[in-house]
Amino acid sequence: MGVRRTFDPYLALIVAAATMVVARGAAWGQQFTREPLDAYAYALLLAGPVAVLLSRRFPLLTTAAALGACDLYLIAGYPYGPCFISPAVLLFLLVTRGRRLMAWSMAGMTLLSFLSYAWLVGNRDWFHNVWILTFIMLLMVVAELVRIVKERRAERERTAEEEARRQASEERLTMAQELHDVLAHNISLIHVQASTALHLIDANPEQARTALATIKTASKEVLGEMRSVLNVLRDGAPRSPTAGLDRLDELVERSGLTVTLKRVGSRPLPPQVERAAYRIVQESLTNAARHAPGAEVGVRLEYGEKELVVRVSDTGATTPPAPSESPSESLSESLSESGSGNGIPGMRERAAALGGTLVAGPSGPGFQVEARFPLPEETS
Repeated sequence: MGVRRTFDPYLALIVAAATMVVARGAAWGQQFTREPLDAYAYALLLAGPVAVLLSRRFPLLTTAAALGACDLYLIAGYPYGPCFISPAVLLFLLVTRGRRLMAWSMAGMTLLSFLSYAWLVGNRDWFHNVWILTFIMLLMVVAELVRIVKERRAERERTAEEEARRQASEERLTMAQELHDVLAHNISLIHVQASTALHLIDANPEQARTALATIKTASKEVLGEMRSVLNVLRDGAPRSPTAGLDRLDELVERSGLTVTLKRVGSRPLPPQVERAAYRIVQESLTNAARHAPGAEVGVRLEYGEKELVVRVSDTGATTPPAPSESPSESLSESLSESGSGNGIPGMRERAAALGGTLVAGPSGPGFQVEARFPLPEETS
């Protein structure tokens, strides 16, 4: 709105300049048939640009004033032409600014005043009257077309803005979910490994050292992920690569479990499928580390033509869980129980969001999670 108001003085100057140029030409071309221009004529002509300048604030009053000045100009016998510019511009502005009823009413008043003047001076040629009607109708139709184009463009811009806001909102939700997944997984891992280290620090220092090394790696990843997301929120900086299946080896290595990773086939995957599959494996390993310590875990990825199958199974706990050393650890246990997405329900929601399915339940002495994701056809 501020930019439009700033343009109003320039529009008024353009109208004033055009009016003066046309007035000089009309005065020269009609010097033998119409009255010469004088101070009164110029005052009436300049009333139009002033009306244009104030039209946004007083639309009806300024249009009526410009039309009245034009009528007085014609009645005084001055050359035809220049006085028509300001009323035409004002009618055009009324339409394009959305005041259509006012615009068409003033257009009718303009037609009536021009026809009345023609009959007053004795010009009762029907062709002349039709020409006046045609000119005003053409002006109004062009103004309506411009208004429609402006409204459609504004609607497209609004739609684009809403889409951009929606995408930004979805991206923020995705980022929040990613951060939540990483935090929950790694804090759960840190909790389990810290409990193990405290339990074994006297009896088996080397194993305790391994657990502490895992804690160091997990805490470093948490800090890195948090820094990446916070940089995006603060500066709009590019994100680090999203966790994908190419990072499974790294995930398995720091899980602290005995994991066998097997891939059957290979093919490109959509990024959202890669991310969901990675998070499901991550969640499953978190649950195995917490609920089945000492178990052997198998992770199997089957890349089919039409679907990706992710299967994570464990053999069941072989050692008792490390005891908690203090009541304060209940917070960590609470966190790890929820997992990286509210446990199995969260994993099932991830799969369903991509049109897939997830089944989880006991499998012999252990537990198995199987997710299936539909895949698009490969393009050559």
